[in-house]
Amino acid sequence: MRKICFFMFLSMFFAVSNSSTFAYADEAMILSKGQTIYVPAYSHIYSGDRERPFLLTVTVSIRNIDPKQPIKITTVDYYETQGNLLKKLMETPVTLKPLESIRYVIPEKDKAGGSGANFIVEWKSDKLVNPPIVESIMIGTQSQQGVSFTSRGQAIITAE
Repeated sequence: MRKICFFMFLSMFFAVSNSSTFAYADEAMILSKGQTIYVPAYSHIYSGDRERPFLLTVTVSIRNIDPKQPIKITTVDYYETQGNLLKKLMETPVTLKPLESIRYVIPEKDKAGGSGANFIVEWKSDKLVNPPIVESIMIGTQSQQGVSFTSRGQAIITAE
């Protein structure tokens, strides 16, 4: 009887631990003192059979999700489809207080980034913290058509 109860406990434990109430494996929370983050963006997307460009306003949002520690944003660079640097969006590092956010906007009329635009965001901290959420938000309207969507940044490893 004890073996049956133990196995029932184990099966319930694994069922609960694998449920959606926990972070997904690719969203595991790992504390960090800094990262380089690649953020996909689109200054335009294509529509129709003729691949007509649909221009978009791009916002990159950086959110310090650590409730106790500040982080320092050291780089926000905007690149075009072929990987060439278009703009350095910050001159000096910016400190984000706990739960503070900052954003940078690429106007809809600026189509230089193309459909493969991206940002590189670098941040650091003196202490181990929850890594920030970095997203790009794209939105555009033409005639009576509206489009909006987001892309989430991905931490990358860079050679020093």
